[in-house]
Amino acid sequence: MSQKYHLILFLVCSFFLGMTGKAQSYYFPPINGQEWKTLAPESLNWCPENVDSLYRFLENNHTKAFILLQDGKIVLEQYFGTHTQNSYWYWASAGKTITAFMVGIAQQEGFLSIEDPTSDYLGAGWTNCTPEQEQQITILHQLTMTSGLDDEVPDNYCTFDSCLIYKADAGTRWAYHNAPYTLLDSVLQSATGATLNNYVTQKLKTPIGMNGLFYKTGYNNVFFSDARSMARFGLLILNGGEWDGQRLMTDTAYFSHMTHPSQSLNQAYGYLWWLNGSSTFMVPGFQYVLPGSFSPHAPQDMIAALGKNGQFINVIPSRGQVWIRMGENPDSTEVPFLFNDRIWEYLNALDCTSLGVNNYTSATDNVHIFPNPAAETVTITANREMERVEIYSMDGKKVQFQELWADSGVLTINELSEGFYLLRIYMSGGLSVTRKMIKTCY
Repeated sequence: MSQKYHLILFLVCSFFLGMTGKAQSYYFPPINGQEWKTLAPESLNWCPENVDSLYRFLENNHTKAFILLQDGKIVLEQYFGTHTQNSYWYWASAGKTITAFMVGIAQQEGFLSIEDPTSDYLGAGWTNCTPEQEQQITILHQLTMTSGLDDEVPDNYCTFDSCLIYKADAGTRWAYHNAPYTLLDSVLQSATGATLNNYVTQKLKTPIGMNGLFYKTGYNNVFFSDARSMARFGLLILNGGEWDGQRLMTDTAYFSHMTHPSQSLNQAYGYLWWLNGSSTFMVPGFQYVLPGSFSPHAPQDMIAALGKNGQFINVIPSRGQVWIRMGENPDSTEVPFLFNDRIWEYLNALDCTSLGVNNYTSATDNVHIFPNPAAETVTITANREMERVEIYSMDGKKVQFQELWADSGVLTINELSEGFYLLRIYMSGGLSVTRKMIKTCY
């Protein structure tokens, strides 16, 4: 066997090991009952006081449930307020990733191809486009948020044909548009002949021991479950669509495409999954291409399910980790990227050999900016005196400066253009902290 062939084989194997998480063995909890092996945080060199700081941060930001898995075992599991292990909560847009997974299952079973026009399953006239424009839209465009339909209609959740208006040719524009995604559920039902909940139960929930269901609310189908079910789904994704030796997703090409950049318009988006580590990214509600990763404090290989009000699944193959968060609104953004990244700041401080979260917490944790997004003014508060704040555009240019010399202050930002900005806040004692801000025009 030639040296060149050995090299190719090594690279191919390395790719699939990285994609499926099979470079190491994961623990899988039984599909029935409450048994789930645990791992002590101390065994990972995590300090109890730093774990407590993470929990305080989560509780102060309206969290209901948080679970972190290491190699499938529970390291952290905490519930807040009246929420319990058996409480149900909604996934919001994090549930989009279930739909993406089920489309892959339907394709591998021969019910559909993602290259098929959506009209093959919804019938002609499901949009307000011309027949030629409508025929361009495929299932793949629905999976990648590139349908070309106008997301700036008065209600972009609306799935009626009158709301689905042509904006651009399919595949030429990325926009976070809920209605085309929601109609994937109807595509699945038309293709498989099964109701959405029955198909998900048969192909996903039962094999991995999940509970929950999709519930119709307005135009949307919203998934509800307990926190451990959300963690189970994350573990399935970590292991490349295989659960304890049973491969649910046999179409490994689809799985790889689902969890890698799906188009060049928004490099941080796969098939309804968010992808960290890209050189640029876009966010819901804006047509700006922003430099860098959407979560700079997270590992570069993280893939994430991100939902309204902070419903999160973070999957990190390089670390063998999954963590989930359920809860109420931590900020006012449609998909709270900034809050997800703030959690990562605390996770990075768990290790006793790191700088630790105690100094970090006392110095900078209580630095808040609100509202965010903001249109006219933004308020900054801290638990110590702030000397000044500098505002930078995402291309690194300083666009505004203001001295504060107080523990709170108000910035007037009405002259800034719409988009993302970095606020560098300098505090007494030589400390500084960076926060992201979204400037809107409304």
